[in-house]
Amino acid sequence: MTDEDYMKQALKLARRGRGKTSPNPMVGAILVKDNRVIGQGYHQRYGDNHAEINAFQSARESPSGATLYVTLEPCCHYGKTPPCVDEIIKKKIGKVVMGTLDPNPRVNGKSVAMLKQYGIETKVGVLEEECRNLNESHFKYMTTGLPLVTLKFAQTLDGRIATATGDSKWISAEEFRRLAHQLRATHDAVLVGIDTVLADNPQLTVRLVKGRNPTRVILDSQLRIPLDAEVIRSREAAHTIIATTPRGNKERLAQLHQMGIEVLLAREDESGEVDLKHLLCLLGERNISSVLVEGGAGVITSFLRQDLADRMFIAIAPKIMGKGIEAVGELNVREVNQTIKLSFSKIHRVGEDLVIEARVNPPKRK
Repeated sequence: MTDEDYMKQALKLARRGRGKTSPNPMVGAILVKDNRVIGQGYHQRYGDNHAEINAFQSARESPSGATLYVTLEPCCHYGKTPPCVDEIIKKKIGKVVMGTLDPNPRVNGKSVAMLKQYGIETKVGVLEEECRNLNESHFKYMTTGLPLVTLKFAQTLDGRIATATGDSKWISAEEFRRLAHQLRATHDAVLVGIDTVLADNPQLTVRLVKGRNPTRVILDSQLRIPLDAEVIRSREAAHTIIATTPRGNKERLAQLHQMGIEVLLAREDESGEVDLKHLLCLLGERNISSVLVEGGAGVITSFLRQDLADRMFIAIAPKIMGKGIEAVGELNVREVNQTIKLSFSKIHRVGEDLVIEARVNPPKRK
């Protein structure tokens, strides 16, 4: 088997940790000796052993002289657990093959240098693109301090997310709604605007699949949120953050504090709404490395208009509505070359719906 073959196995293992390791990355590791896999492991959940340690503990024989395949550069600093590099050296591993370097400033090549100092052969860059994509949120968060932003919505074939009266249940099929809950379970936070709360009163929890509930973030510049809203009533189910501005209702602010709800004060943008870039910075400071934006249309449009979206998940239902609420509003596009371009990463059927997964490429601005 080749290095790529073993790295594919490590990637498959790493994916088992999806939705459980943040703010740590997903990592998989394979121990190979005399062309035999003698141990394997992955980072199962935040705070537990890292992939390398689990691989060592599962080893059926001494790993001395073995090759360690790992999807991400091993850590060399103390966090929730001791440095993995120390254990690699202690186990007398002969060679370490890595998918990619870790962008964490506390690592980022330092582990490679340490291993070389101890005479351990290293190789970096095997299936690097796949390994980086696996931890896309980790790479963005570590290099910018901002969470990865994914926009998710369901629309009709003619681009409507609700009727003219605001009815939106249900545009998408049940299968896509299950996928939406999977997305919630794999993001640190789910974000909606106050208009969505007032119109739909959503729970914003994970119910249709197994998984953790993300932190719920509500954009509410004036603090209009009702105290009996589901996100308030179910505060024991998931952490809730109300993002507001200095214009927020002071009486409601005191009531929310008394109920134990976190209210985050962000700057105002030029429209008097929550400054989204500042909010993302504040969320990053709280170790939130990925945010799933679920709407409504004004919020989705604002993230696109301000070039703050990284990815999109769009369900296109085989329905035509005619007049209704557009999924995306005014983007100030006056020329075709100013349009936001998408790179489709996956197009597939989910139930009756066509689902497009895409990366967002910032438009050219004059």
